[in-house]
Amino acid sequence: MKITTVETCVLTVPTPHPLSLEFPHHKLVVADIMTDAGLRGLGYSLVFGGGGAEAVLTYLDTRLKPLLLGEDPRDVERLWEKMYRGDRGVRRVGLAGMALSALDIGLWDLAGKAAKLPLYKLWGAFTDRVRCYGSGGWGRYTEKDLVAEAERYAAKGCRYYKMKIHDPDPRANRKRVETVRNALGGGVRMIVDVNQKLDVLGNIRQAALLEDLDLVWYEEPVVADDLAACEEVSKKIGIPVATGENNYTRYEFRDLVERKAARYLMPDVCRANGYSEVLKIGHLAAAHQVAVSPHVVYELSIQICGALSNGFLVELMDWMPPDLFEELPQCKDGEIRIPDRPGHGMTLARGAIEKYRTAAGVNRP
Repeated sequence: MKITTVETCVLTVPTPHPLSLEFPHHKLVVADIMTDAGLRGLGYSLVFGGGGAEAVLTYLDTRLKPLLLGEDPRDVERLWEKMYRGDRGVRRVGLAGMALSALDIGLWDLAGKAAKLPLYKLWGAFTDRVRCYGSGGWGRYTEKDLVAEAERYAAKGCRYYKMKIHDPDPRANRKRVETVRNALGGGVRMIVDVNQKLDVLGNIRQAALLEDLDLVWYEEPVVADDLAACEEVSKKIGIPVATGENNYTRYEFRDLVERKAARYLMPDVCRANGYSEVLKIGHLAAAHQVAVSPHVVYELSIQICGALSNGFLVELMDWMPPDLFEELPQCKDGEIRIPDRPGHGMTLARGAIEKYRTAAGVNRP
């Protein structure tokens, strides 16, 4: 079996209220990998808020896609290395990491289809159900928006809810968290996300106001590049730290683990160089008794958590319109059952490309 062509495009997908208050749309960089055996693999990277999606597409098309043509798509590890080492002068982070991720996800989808297995079973299968948390609570939400969203996730059975703490006043953040916690009652535990907005002292002050609320974790406290600052926060506050959505390689995650900078790692399969690298990160974390909760794209991330003994939660951010994918895995009683379809199990709905394709990101064979 050989790769004959890779068709690519950018999809611009509007978000619903209240998420649209923060992000009017997200973008997907899509890669459809085709073979001479008739099998196809779907890869995509979610570009949150859409910024840089066209640059991801350009790097994918001009630098990575040519490396795959004529190759056997089942040689995923070799092809990952070929792409990862393809440009000595470009680090595989940021835009380049997102581009490689989309292709790696597509290659694994093909490998699973060739083996007639869902990916979590191809990788060893620890569980066929993964717990999830409802995610949102953005800074531009009103308290009414916050509570309504949290209650909607709770109605799906989610036992965890994550919200942002973006107000410059730490007391205002405390008040918003308490409002949601009181509305949900004792059956739902809270998670808070700083989104890199504070320095070390700011995090110490903020966490001190939240430590009595039995939070699951305190997420991404400082700028993701500053591992030393993350370590300092982790060792000085009384809430477990989670981070990793803006880290891209096993080497960055190795340093986070060795510094004891986080108790939960959050690699993003659409940023951290795809399934291949995230699996390695997951096994590295297991050797240090660190849990893995992949960042967003829960429909892809469930395959990772299904294969890891240390997989914890996937992030259910319920934003996709019903005409984007053929069938989205659903949350029931706080869990998502992993589909038994071969590969990652995701297929773009008929007409989705025509409806959402960005004019500047047209299909490129």
